[in-house]
Amino acid sequence: MTYAYFCRNHRQSAKIICIYQKFCVTLHAICVQGKIRNSMSTNLHKNLPVGVQDFESLIHDGYLYVDKTEQIWRLTHSGRHYFLARPRRFGKSLLLSTIEAYFEGKKELFEGLYIQQQEHDWINYPIFHIDLSPENYSSVEVLQNRLDWFLTQWEKQYGADDTSYSLSTRFENCIMRAVQQIGNRAIVLIDEYDKPILSAIGNPDLQNELRAILKAFYGVLKSQDGNIRFSLLTGVTKFSKVSIFSDLNNLNDISRDKRYYDICGISQSELETVLQPYIQAFADSNNCSVDETNDAFRRMYDGYRFTSTKQQNIYNPFSVLSAFDRGEYGNYWFETGTPNYIVELLKRNNYTLSDMTTKPVDSTTLDSKDDNGQSIVPLLFQSGYLTIRDYKSENDLYYMDFPNDEVRSGFFRYILPYYTSVKKEESAFAIGQFVEELRAGQPEAFLTRLQAFFADFQYDAQTTPESHFRNVLFILCRLLGMQVDAEYMTSDGRIDLLIRTSDYIYIIECKLDASAKIALRQIERKDYPLPWSVDKRTIFLIGLNFSSKTRRLEDWEIGQKGGQRKSPKGGHRGGQRTEEVFELIKANPSITREQLSEILHIVPSAVQKHINKLKIERIRRIKGKQKGHWEIIEK
Repeated sequence: MTYAYFCRNHRQSAKIICIYQKFCVTLHAICVQGKIRNSMSTNLHKNLPVGVQDFESLIHDGYLYVDKTEQIWRLTHSGRHYFLARPRRFGKSLLLSTIEAYFEGKKELFEGLYIQQQEHDWINYPIFHIDLSPENYSSVEVLQNRLDWFLTQWEKQYGADDTSYSLSTRFENCIMRAVQQIGNRAIVLIDEYDKPILSAIGNPDLQNELRAILKAFYGVLKSQDGNIRFSLLTGVTKFSKVSIFSDLNNLNDISRDKRYYDICGISQSELETVLQPYIQAFADSNNCSVDETNDAFRRMYDGYRFTSTKQQNIYNPFSVLSAFDRGEYGNYWFETGTPNYIVELLKRNNYTLSDMTTKPVDSTTLDSKDDNGQSIVPLLFQSGYLTIRDYKSENDLYYMDFPNDEVRSGFFRYILPYYTSVKKEESAFAIGQFVEELRAGQPEAFLTRLQAFFADFQYDAQTTPESHFRNVLFILCRLLGMQVDAEYMTSDGRIDLLIRTSDYIYIIECKLDASAKIALRQIERKDYPLPWSVDKRTIFLIGLNFSSKTRRLEDWEIGQKGGQRKSPKGGHRGGQRTEEVFELIKANPSITREQLSEILHIVPSAVQKHINKLKIERIRRIKGKQKGHWEIIEK
């Protein structure tokens, strides 16, 4: 309704109208704010859908729903065949269930949601929804029985010609009969399409058999293209050898599409609006501010980035909702179980763990669909254990990292028992002991415990000692929770391991099949402590020697700043080098000149000069059957 106030003074009339307009704007703003506050208050009284995957029951039972129907509307009206990869517990099943309800024409479920305002027809389409997640596919028969169960239900509904046909032929017949009877094209939704293949990692023969079945079954999406209105396949990973990506060239992969980055998970804007009442309630119950709570949630559960755009980070929905529900922080995503295939692939490829966050990958590698590739980064990225930290468009390189604190700590605690003799239930205690000893300035106790990490460990044939030692140290670095740097660069070399606490600095050099004395001498000779020469903290210099034969930490030497030997100068350096060569030959009589060169970081010709000095009266070559070995002749 419009009101007008007229008076003889036109200026006064205009002034009154202006005041009235401002009043209307203010009143409208108050109403809007009140509506938002009322909506937030209403949300707080809704049940949290922790683990709820069925959209219809979620709505009927009054659970909170973060509206994703705008993305669903865009997806279902801009194309036909799609694929989406997201980590487990990220809302893929709820997404498919929501799409199913929409295509069934269940308008009443979408009251107040975006899609209700867009859709006017609400047509009922025949739905073919396949969920492969429940089974553990230990044999071909398990997959065949699972697919047969779905086909049998549809054949009861739409009829069948002959159940002796192949699985793929029966699937084709079901789609054709449904389209003929309903009069509308079919909707195909496949949840966890890759579960059979992931279950069989480590068993190549079984994987190949499962691939053959899935290739033919998924191929129906192409042969029945004309009878399909919409299809969406979801999973954790992309496997090219399933051949769905090569055979189904019309399948649109939206996994890293910027338009659908938030189709699963919780965005920053959703946390700040829909879920803000829960943030406030969580802050109140934990006696902290909203800002502190937001920062903590960001560190713990944010950081999943599936595109090259920096602002498109996503929160883990399962962990966020679980934290709200319990009123405390926790590693909820990891508590639901970590797939064994992660460790299986890490060990099978003899992978260097530090490469995950130090070596960049290009887009071709990141989008790899091959489970037998040299890099495990694509699988870790698709599974949610790594995320995009930075992207350099000029050279198309992605730098990866762990998305948040929950994944970082959970990942390394999970894999620790697979790389050491420490049992899973003892890992937290062992790490706590490490931290206490380092903070107390007890390097001897720390190294004794480290030696136990390697004792009685059963190695795989494909695991090399070098990679194993590096991986264990890298895991410890990540778990210690203090300032730890692996391969720290200085002006005269690279420190293998640098650990800093409030009172102590540990400079650690590692050698393989050499001696701890040589490792300690390298720290002294290269003057690694120099950057901390004016630091008031106590500096420990530690040389470690690992044995490839016993695959253990063989021995160690500990020095301390102020008591260690000074870096030798001039000719004395040459004499020390000769002693280092002698120590290495004495420890490993079969060592070669090239191996000595690599260990001591000097050219082979320089190594030969030291050998010539030693050959005068201290070493000699063994002739005969053991030719190539050195013999110590010094008394």
